Amino acid sequence: MKVKQIVTSALLTALSLLIPITFGGYLKIYIPPFSATLASHVPSMISMLIGPTAAVMVGLGSSLGFLLILGPHVAARAFIHVFFGLAGALLIKKGLSFEKALILTAPIHALGEAIVVLPFGFDLYTAFVVVGIGTLIHHLIDSTVSVGLAKAVSTGLSLSGKKL
Repeated sequence: MKVKQIVTSALLTALSLLIPITFGGYLKIYIPPFSATLASHVPSMISMLIGPTAAVMVGLGSSLGFLLILGPHVAARAFIHVFFGLAGALLIKKGLSFEKALILTAPIHALGEAIVVLPFGFDLYTAFVVVGIGTLIHHLIDSTVSVGLAKAVSTGLSLSGKKL
């Protein structure tokens, strides 16, 4: 990785830590036992554009952030960010668009989070319907945010609409 990619990956990792720690109370949706922190997938998704190493690094940061705030079962769910991020980065590296990679990684993300909560005592319905479908919806919302953010950054626009 080049220095710019390392620095960008580090910043995305910092964001993946800060989102649950700082904004978890404000951006959190809680439908027991499912919880979702809006925008928490955005750093992992954006990291796919940098490459596989970045995606893994940011996914690990996300896991740590959720471990510190919400405990082991949510951290285990966040650990799936490593796998869907890696898969997405590899798909992009093979030439797929960012949007297609996000769509193709949605089932990996949803099924991964559903499966990983089973050892924590979740029944099949709760794991696959509540957590799995909840994660799928959350993935699609954060994908929309990520695509918009990536397009804004790639065109060189700031939030004010002026060139950087």
